[in-house]
Parts: sequence; structure tokens; C-alpha cells
Amino acid sequence: MRGLDPEAPRTRGVRKAVITAAAVFAALGLSVSACGTGGTGARDEGPALSDSAAGSARDADPSVSAAASASASPTPDRVDAVRLVRADPGVSTAVKRDLKPCVGDEYPVDVSYGNLTGGTAADVVINVMTCGDAVGVGSYVYREEGDEYKNVFRAEEPPVYAEIDRGDLVITQQVYEKDDSVTYPSGEEVITYHWRATRFTEQARTHNDYSKVVGGESAAPTDQ
Repeated sequence: MRGLDPEAPRTRGVRKAVITAAAVFAALGLSVSACGTGGTGARDEGPALSDSAAGSARDADPSVSAAASASASPTPDRVDAVRLVRADPGVSTAVKRDLKPCVGDEYPVDVSYGNLTGGTAADVVINVMTCGDAVGVGSYVYREEGDEYKNVFRAEEPPVYAEIDRGDLVITQQVYEKDDSVTYPSGEEVITYHWRATRFTEQARTHNDYSKVVGGESAAPTDQ
């Protein structure tokens, strides 16, 4: 996304090496609120048949046409992520206040579409970030209900980033210790949520400690 720092820490190149940096953002005064409750991220969907492949399949077996149509994933309706976040009463005032364009009319927002809640339409995962360092300050999940989208999950303790992984919601939060620099956190918490009935429930939690040697955090050895 234009306007974002190409040197943003390792939390995003892997996208988990995304949310880098920022004890700085504790000042935002945001808090995680996993309710029982962009750019465009990858969708949790399989590829559709190409026109040529579908044509060949129909010639060989007409019944394949119906099967291909049933298995092909429809393209989800795109949402105005910025408008959706700003109109959501559950989003903190701090996130709304800081949600501004980085360059021109481009906002620091990532959007992913996928099946998380078992609804008839694709769910929408929105990550709001800072322009300079691409630090995630808020992650939200919206479920289509009737003619509107309902917020069914939010996490607002930076740095945070949400992703869709095989039908589950995965939240990654960087962990900083006292002497950590903003670009090299000490580790990360990875929390997996699964939708059950009407809300997300925690399924698994993993803590990863980062090496201080990798990335140049440790002091170089001196010559004897």
C-alpha cells in the first residue's frame, strides 16, 4: 500500500513478521475486546475453473458443468471498509480519529473476505493500521445480516492484526519487553478463534519468542 514504510518490521513481510512496532501506541489507550462476538487481503476460497478448463470438462461430461458451478466460489461484494469502521459504534473514538488517508485518498486499511461464521455471504475482516509503520491499531470482523453488516469481533490493543486461516480467525499481537526497540519486539501471541453458534470462542493460543540475534538486535562481538 502506498504511504506505508517499506522498512516496517518483520511482522508483516510474513504478515506476521505485520504489526510491528509500538509500545508507542499504548498511548492510544485501546483495549482488546473480543466480543462474542483496508488494501485487500487473501480470501479463504478455492480457485474457480478457467473458461477453457470448464469448456473441456463440459465436452467430456455435461454433468461436470453443474458440479463446477456449485463448487466455484462467487466473488464477494466489496465493502467500503473506511465507512463501515467509522459508522460502527463499537469502534473506539481513538481509532476513528486516527483513520486518515496516508497518500491522496488511500487509507491504511486491509480487508479480507472469507467464510468465518457460516453465513450465506462472505464475512469481512478489516485491519486498521498506522501510515508510517503499518502498526495494526484495530482488527474487526463483520457479518452480513439482512441489509447490513454487524460487528461480531473487535480487538483494539496495538499492535494487532487479524487473518482468516482455514475458516478460523487468527489474531496476532506483538509482545514488547522493557528494552525492546520499536522494530524488534520480543515475541508474539497468536490466538485462534472459532465461530460457535453466535460468537467467536478461543480455540488455541501460541506464544512465540523472537531471537535477538536475527535482525541485528544483539550487539556485535568485539575483536579480542
